[in-house]
Amino acid sequence: MSRANDTLEDEEKRRCPAGADPQCSPSFTCDDTPHYLPERLNLEPSVVAMETSPSPSTHGTSLLSLPWEIVSQIASHLPAKCVINVLPQVCQTLGKLSEDRLAWQLRAHKLLSPAASFPVGPKEDFDWSKACLEMEQLIGCWTGLENQAERQETAGERQEEAADVVNGEAPAAEGNVVEMQLDVDLNAAVQAGEDSVQVQSQNASDSSQLSESSSTSSPLEHVILPSGHIADVNCVLLLGRNEALCASGSRDRNVNLWDLREGPRGKLIHTLVGRGTISTHRGWVWCLASSGPLLASGSFDSTVRLWDLEAGGAEQRLIQSKAAVLCLSCERDMVLAGSHDQKLSIFDTRAADPLVKSLRLHTDAVLCLASDDQYILSGSKDHTVSLFDRRAGKLLQKVQLSSYLLSLSYSAREVWAGDNRGLVHTFSMHNSSLTPISQANIHRSLVTGVHYSPGALYTCSSDRTIKVHLPCAPPKTLCTLHHQAGVNGLSVEGGTLAIASGDMNVEVWRPRC
Repeated sequence: MSRANDTLEDEEKRRCPAGADPQCSPSFTCDDTPHYLPERLNLEPSVVAMETSPSPSTHGTSLLSLPWEIVSQIASHLPAKCVINVLPQVCQTLGKLSEDRLAWQLRAHKLLSPAASFPVGPKEDFDWSKACLEMEQLIGCWTGLENQAERQETAGERQEEAADVVNGEAPAAEGNVVEMQLDVDLNAAVQAGEDSVQVQSQNASDSSQLSESSSTSSPLEHVILPSGHIADVNCVLLLGRNEALCASGSRDRNVNLWDLREGPRGKLIHTLVGRGTISTHRGWVWCLASSGPLLASGSFDSTVRLWDLEAGGAEQRLIQSKAAVLCLSCERDMVLAGSHDQKLSIFDTRAADPLVKSLRLHTDAVLCLASDDQYILSGSKDHTVSLFDRRAGKLLQKVQLSSYLLSLSYSAREVWAGDNRGLVHTFSMHNSSLTPISQANIHRSLVTGVHYSPGALYTCSSDRTIKVHLPCAPPKTLCTLHHQAGVNGLSVEGGTLAIASGDMNVEVWRPRC
């Protein structure tokens, strides 16, 4: 018999003398406590339990009179949000439950598969409570959404097939559907100078009418923003407080700003227009980044344009590059740009001459970036990922891969990246070193977008899918959404997901109010 059960038995004997009604006090069991704890979980001792066990209170018959192990076990059945936000408001003793790292590790273990490794990166200073909160919210929002999406898609296909029969047309075979390929020939695009933009014809019925929102039974609302682009949308970025604004960049050379609060489907505020041009850029808009009120857009026209969101999207300045800008990252007043000429450029938006430093860390085009105030991570078509120390001003490491990375996400000393073969790679950041941990075959084609946080992982691909996972190794996939076109990028903030689509649309999944 466990120590917790021994303590509970003694407590029950004290409360119920011989001959008394056995129903005089409630009975608790510890059957929900995991008996198998894999070594890779590396559970830590419970500081709170050691300090307060066997019981926070030895008087009365309240919850606090129970042994601490039982109180902790009861709390493990409450939502993480309740443990973090509500219990500390009840009393100081119950508030200590939110500080019990062992309890959070046990909770995480229950949410993941027994063979999963979590967290993937260093465990020191890992925010277990935040990870559990995010995982529970992710499971609550996305589990089962895949089935609803499939039912809607099947119904839509049946309607289309019926329309084809009425019109005397035979439905096209699935094998004849050509998947969009996002791995464009950058050299050809740059040499061509983007003299023309191919405008796709839009279905007369407007694809936005196919699915304005998901089933009302879902905790997430699915919104297709009104038509605002006339070519593929390459990038999307959620902005502002409460994810109220959204920016989208397209091959039609424009950046659109959307207000997601206006109406049931959002509203196009306006299209950003650069000085001396009738569009945002003179070439494809390939990437977006932001920091506070600053929005940066990078284009195949070899420029980075800066926009002031507090001034309604007015152009702040133009930064001239020497090649097509393929990826961006913003840190306060600094803008980092990766370009087709193998360079990583650092710009100070406050300086008259904005170029601070130009780094040549790769031997081919720089395709993706992630950064914080200390490190810069960059992935290139030369099949390498580089780690640069901003404070020391030197290259720390260069990791050789068998494929090249297209998307990067860096948080809490973990790096998640998607490549050109459908693989998702995981790296650990520890002591200024980048260590490959694992790779998982998640998609069938280019992984065009990755977003990681301690308790959530989102990926999208040109294989026309968006996937939501728990960020363990291997990732535990909760939901796969099938799209009608290639998905070129994604943005996630506060539980809201936005995607850039090859069918000229921006789609949003957001929690219902």
